[in-house]
Amino acid sequence: MEKAYEGHVLVLPYPSQGHINPLLQFAKRLASKGLKATIATTHYTLSSISAPSVTVEPISDGFDHGGYAQAQSEKLFLESFKSNGSRTLTQLIHKHQTTTHPITCIVYDSFLPWALDVAKENGILGGPFFTNSAAVSAIFSRIYEGTLRLPVRVEDCPVVLPGIPALNLEDLPSFLNAPESYPAYLEMKLNQFSNLEKADWIFSNTFQALEAQVVKGMGEHWPAKLIGPMVPSAYLDERIEGDKEYGASLWKPLDQECTKWLETKPQNSVVYISFGSMVSLTQQEMEEIAWGLHKSGFDFLWVVKDSERHKLPKGFLEFTTQNQEKGMIVNWCNQLEILAHRSGGCFVTHCGWNSTLEGLSLGIPMVGVPKWADQLTDAKFIKDVWCVGGRVKVDDELRIVKREDVVMSLNEVMNEGKRGLEIKKNVEKWRGLAKEAISEGGSSDKAIDEFVVALKTFATKKYLN
Repeated sequence: MEKAYEGHVLVLPYPSQGHINPLLQFAKRLASKGLKATIATTHYTLSSISAPSVTVEPISDGFDHGGYAQAQSEKLFLESFKSNGSRTLTQLIHKHQTTTHPITCIVYDSFLPWALDVAKENGILGGPFFTNSAAVSAIFSRIYEGTLRLPVRVEDCPVVLPGIPALNLEDLPSFLNAPESYPAYLEMKLNQFSNLEKADWIFSNTFQALEAQVVKGMGEHWPAKLIGPMVPSAYLDERIEGDKEYGASLWKPLDQECTKWLETKPQNSVVYISFGSMVSLTQQEMEEIAWGLHKSGFDFLWVVKDSERHKLPKGFLEFTTQNQEKGMIVNWCNQLEILAHRSGGCFVTHCGWNSTLEGLSLGIPMVGVPKWADQLTDAKFIKDVWCVGGRVKVDDELRIVKREDVVMSLNEVMNEGKRGLEIKKNVEKWRGLAKEAISEGGSSDKAIDEFVVALKTFATKKYLN
């Protein structure tokens, strides 16, 4: 019975791939340290999650058969998730109440602050998990408290916040100069801070060495435990046996030829391109990137979703079909395996936070093509703060990247010039620091241990007294 009181953490992600992955990885970390960990996810995403050490339980967002796509509106989806999620999350807590493993804490995606109300109503602990960088959290925190006012115009720049380098408009989350463009998304970002003072902990998927100045600048506004990078253990400290993948995939793996193709390539020679599961490029921009890749002369592996494939120029598709020696287009591949492969030369990325942490953790130079939201700030740090890559210039008139700028950025990162060598040196430095943070005794490992000890103490007091 002693085991029953070590603590049971219910982990609640926002139901999209970029949010499920880091929270599921955190659940695996907690399970490896002796806690019982359960992922609570929507009915629609339930079958896509599988990790040996973590239990998976369903809750409802009100759209059990189609999820967000069924709702067709961010506002409607979030309102429905709050009402149905609160009800079914409470039921899940009650279901476990009489077992040998009653739930003692909810770690919830910061997009879902209502989960903290559920925790408090049921007499258990709770804390949000921020899936973006500390820098992005700092920006939205300042907007929430009113010290950074919207809209942010060109004449208001550069924006200077404590611990953060000066940010121009192209470095700030994209809709801050037009807040009316994504009202539901902006409201969701600001609501992350709505009840933080009631939280028992705040977790952030970053690490001390990476964003120490940012966190210091936020002071008591955001006393977060930095527990990242939440990347599978096999690529960092190797302390969780067999942990090579996140264990969640909302996309069916249809093409696994990537690794075979990479084996035929020299070390550090391949450009890997992926813009994540959510980004959709215009046909004109797809064409510019395609011909930029072709013109660069580098071997490349490009992940293009089936729904985007028609945007590729016909001549380019013919070239890659006939000459797979030079380039390969696939609709899916295991990104972690690709980034870790010896032939990887650089990662052309949309600069989503998970991809950014993967690039840093696996030690591969990056070329940023950020499109919206937090990606622009991540790209700024990749290029100018951590100096681990470049960023393709956006054409002032067309608002897209042009082929010649794609070529220029690839050459800068891939070649052995002064900048390229500096980037490669920095990449190795950050890879070492990421591994150190999550390894035994590292800053993130200590932060996780502190949480585990505190939760075990709470569980013992609550259920043994």
